[in-house]
Amino acid sequence: MHNEIQQIAKKLQLLPHPEGGFYRETYRCGTEIPQTILGSNFSGDRNVSTCIYFMLVSGNFSAFHRIKQDEIWHFYRGSSLLLYMISPDGKLSTIKIGSDILNDEIPQLVVPAGYWFAAEVIAENSYSLVGCTVAPGFDFADFDLADVNNLCATFPEHEEVVRRLAR
Repeated sequence: MHNEIQQIAKKLQLLPHPEGGFYRETYRCGTEIPQTILGSNFSGDRNVSTCIYFMLVSGNFSAFHRIKQDEIWHFYRGSSLLLYMISPDGKLSTIKIGSDILNDEIPQLVVPAGYWFAAEVIAENSYSLVGCTVAPGFDFADFDLADVNNLCATFPEHEEVVRRLAR
């Protein structure tokens, strides 16, 4: 499995991502939305949308983070993964993203803007390859990696999962 992971990462030219896992941007719309239309929540203009490949491997995770935009996850191959979302009002949801639709997995999921979210590969010694589409387009200025202690203080009822999936 390790060899397959390396081959995919090389073929797709994936690089380490700050939240965990590996990624490569594959699309950035050339049209921009002016900050005046986006509102004060954004610090500048944003592309209409962006898309990346994103790969997680077993034993690693995508740490809790949030962005100011909706993010759509698309499952491609490998193990199914669990995606955890905490809404602004504190509701925790756990969703299986994968191709086994008849066993309650979904191949596509929208993470709403402002939700904290994290993900991990379900199977041991495996990987998950997904795509993530963001609109308005992703900018690291909109990326907020969770501080484990602050997130636990904000959502003490979810401390176990936050401590396990935050850095």
